[in-house]
Order: sequence, then C-alpha cells, then structure tokens
Amino acid sequence: MSRRALILLEGGSNGPLYVQAAQRLGLHPITLSADPTQYDYVAAGGCEAICVDTHNLDAMIHECARLHLTSDIAGITSALESVYAAVGELCSYFDLPGPRPAAIERCRDKFSQRQLLAEAGVPIPAYRLAANAADVENSAAEIGLPVIVKPAAGIGSSGVRLCRDVDELAEHTSYLLGGKHIWRSSPRILVEEFAQGPHYSVEIMGNEVIGIGAADFGGPPHFVCREYIYPALLTDDEHRRIADVSLSCLQALGLGWGPMNIDMRWTKLGPVVIEVNPRLAGAPNPQLVKLAYGVDLVTEHIKLVIGEECNLRKSHLHTAAARILVPDRDGILDAIGGDSRAAAVPGVTEVKFLIELKTSIVRKGDYRDKIGHVIAVSPNLAQTKAILQCAVDFIDWSITPFSQLGARKRQLQPLNSGTDADGMGYR
Repeated sequence: MSRRALILLEGGSNGPLYVQAAQRLGLHPITLSADPTQYDYVAAGGCEAICVDTHNLDAMIHECARLHLTSDIAGITSALESVYAAVGELCSYFDLPGPRPAAIERCRDKFSQRQLLAEAGVPIPAYRLAANAADVENSAAEIGLPVIVKPAAGIGSSGVRLCRDVDELAEHTSYLLGGKHIWRSSPRILVEEFAQGPHYSVEIMGNEVIGIGAADFGGPPHFVCREYIYPALLTDDEHRRIADVSLSCLQALGLGWGPMNIDMRWTKLGPVVIEVNPRLAGAPNPQLVKLAYGVDLVTEHIKLVIGEECNLRKSHLHTAAARILVPDRDGILDAIGGDSRAAAVPGVTEVKFLIELKTSIVRKGDYRDKIGHVIAVSPNLAQTKAILQCAVDFIDWSITPFSQLGARKRQLQPLNSGTDADGMGYR
C-alpha cells in the first residue's frame, strides 16, 4: 500500500506544527522548498524535503506528478502566505480540496483588498495608493498626519511605519523607494489613516470565528507585537461586533475555505479592519488558540486539506498568553539564557529562542526582530499574566553594541594597520 503524503510548500514559523500534525494523522509530510536547508526542522531530519522552485507552478506540478507515482498525495497546503495562491493552483490541478487562488491573490494585494472591503461597506482606515514620493506626500496631506506608510504587498509589518510628521514621512518614503526595501514587484505604497485603539487578532476557520486575541505592540514608529492574549477581554457586544465585521470581510473578499486571520483595531467608531490574511496566523497564535479553546487549527486545517471533516468544537476556555522577546539594541548576541528556569515555572508551556549565540542583530522594525517567545496558560487572565511575567523575569541576554566591538578591535590592531570599522562586517 502506498504511503499517504501531505505536500507542504515551504515552511515558515508554523512549518514544524504542520509536520508534527501530519505525522499524528498518519500522513507522510514532504516539504517542497527552493531552499530546504533554511528550515531547522528539515535539516534535522524531521521530514522529507525536495528542492524545487516554489514560484514556478510548472516545476511544482512536475514534482507532484513524479511523487504521485510512488505516493498517494492526500493533500497539498502551506503555512506560508507567499506560496498559498500556488497551493490553490496545485489543488485545482490535482483535484484536491484547497483555497481559491484568485481570492488569495486579491487578498494579498493590500490595495485591492482595501477596495473590495470599502465597496462592501466594511469599516477600514482612509487610504491612498502612491507610486512615488510626490504621491506619498499628497496622500498624507489629504488624509492628515499621522499616517501609516507601507508596501502594498508584504507580510510581518515589513516596511510598515507610522509617520508622525513630514520629516518621518520623507525619511520612510526614501527608505522604501531608495533601494533599501526589497520589492518583489513594481513599487506600490499604501498611505493610510492611523486607526488608533486596542489591537485584536481574529482567528477563523471556514466561516466560523474560533477566537479573538488581544495584541500589544511596542512603541511607534514600528509595529512589532510584544504580547498576545487569548481570549481578549471583551464584552459580549464587542465580541459580536468584531465577529460580524470579520465575517463580512470573508464575503467581500470571496474567502471562506480554510484558516484566516484578521487584524483590527477598536477605535472610537468601533472595530476597524487593518488587514485580512488569507491563511493561518504565524506562531505562536495557533498554539495559543489550542491552549485557550482546545481547538488545534493546524490539525483541523490538514483534515480539510485531505478531505476529512474537521472538528471546531471548543473543549474548554482558559487564558493563554505569549510574550515575544525583542532585543533593545543592535549588536552581537554574547549570551542568552534562563530558558530552563523559565520553562520550569508551572503553567509555562513553551520557551523558545529563535537565535543563536554570536548572531549579529540588526533590528528591522518588523517580524524579523523577534528572538524568541514564552507561552503560558491558566484558568484566568490574572494568573496567566503572573505566570508569564515570572517566567520572563528568568530570561536574560547580553548584546554588545557594534560601536563597542569596533573600539575593542581597534585597540588590538597595530597603529599602522589601516583597518577601520567599515571593514568589520557588522553592517
């Protein structure tokens, strides 16, 4: 009997969760990736991996057809948004359950997403599309400072910044258009009204709201989440209004199959949609949903992918929270520890470092700044917060700023060496 294979395009932060869930379901996970070595769990032998250009649909069709000769391909999916439309194309080609590619592409284009939401009457911030510096300046003037300036395509807050005055506006526009930001297509910039208020993350499967979490971000001008709490502390009316707006997004965008994540803020006008993500939220959100509600979104997603009925029934209601570890300076990571003591705190379910010693840290103001997280759960909010803080207090790290490293190296160099800080590779 041939093995039942689950094809995973690329990996991402949720990649290990998909591999583990697939194995629990008796499936053989196979990762297709342009560079399988970038995923630690693949390199460690956690699953089979094949090198293939995941932006070349024909190449992936050929590879899946080859695999089909020796395996029963039960399903195809991904934990990564950038290839999720390709997942839909492959599923359609091989007659497997999957997302609608056109809906995914519409959603990934943030300008198109804004247009469709606005046409459907979904509350969103005022917005303009800009192609150059003059467009950005004019758009900001029309909307009124402060504004959010970001690429029209991207994930993880990459290139997203709050611009509070004309100087910050000019600086960030120069960053985006001056060659420092990597564009995957022609530069297109969104200039948006700054929607102010508490931030919420809504987790959806199909047409059902599974959970709503509170997200706490660090100070401006960047948006790097520091803490998630599920469920968010909401009144029944607030929960209902957020859920209703979330479901209206799905109808407007043609979504409704599989997992989705919606970011919104509660403003003085009520819930305002910041972004609709046509896939599962990145780690640690799926772990928090499982701990808080007893719903394993990764496993249930795989069940949908392989044509089985999923179970979204909540088995309990706890409070789960994650503290994201973010460095406070650039430099070289000299030490990091306390994880074993933090993990020993009752109620802590995971302590994870995403970075190794002697790594060069250059903060980007986006998801790449995260160096780890701590997850805790208990029956109530106050207890979970106390557990989380107790565990985080054990975590400690040391970062030597680049400026100090440069001074130290210069002290060791002969006076006539001619070496300066620019040649040290710390940029």
